[in-house]
Amino acid sequence: MALFQRNQKLADILNDNPQLILMLPRFDIGLGFGEKKAKEVCEENHISTDLFLMLCNVYTFDYYLPSEEEIRKIDSEALMNYLKASHDYYLTQRLTHIGHHLEKIAEQAGQIKPMLLKFFSDYKNEVKRHFSSEEKTIFPYIQSVTKQNNNAPSCLNNVEKSHVNINNKLSELTNILIKYLSPDILPNERISVWFDIAQLSKDLAKHSIIEEKILIPYLRILEKENSHE
Repeated sequence: MALFQRNQKLADILNDNPQLILMLPRFDIGLGFGEKKAKEVCEENHISTDLFLMLCNVYTFDYYLPSEEEIRKIDSEALMNYLKASHDYYLTQRLTHIGHHLEKIAEQAGQIKPMLLKFFSDYKNEVKRHFSSEEKTIFPYIQSVTKQNNNAPSCLNNVEKSHVNINNKLSELTNILIKYLSPDILPNERISVWFDIAQLSKDLAKHSIIEEKILIPYLRILEKENSHE
């Protein structure tokens, strides 16, 4: 399957990768776009078509990473808005939804209940801190650099060092659900939440790629250009 293109119908893109429907609210794109092409839907919603397709391709094709030329064309404000919307989606929707399931399971988990609830609470707090750090450091830095403020201190080295993969602990959570709980404790509920966690894990992995392979390289390009002015 080839990379998605501007003149493809958006409905066809979603049929090729149904998971992309989860991205639409983060761009404020509603359903009901009929037979319109991706570029038409983006233009109507005042969205960068290049950025939208870049992210669709990152989420769909494991081999795809945008070139430096593509990264140079990024609409930084649109990318920040997307990342912020993603942060909100993970915290207020996906993790909240998973938390409700885990609370039901924990009520029947006996001695494992405190460990299960604490593990999830600690994980959610770690994710919050991670997102908050990005929004308080790297996002303002983006705005500063795009305004060609050469005096702004770079924060990228610290960001790269602290940008741990928050995905790893999700696998530990699934291990608790499938290995250490009695077989009679809400098996259908556990299967359902396991799939929810697996979906979140895949989404977060792509989110990390966007930040590490698109956002940070984009800022390095801007820093380099500003240093030569």
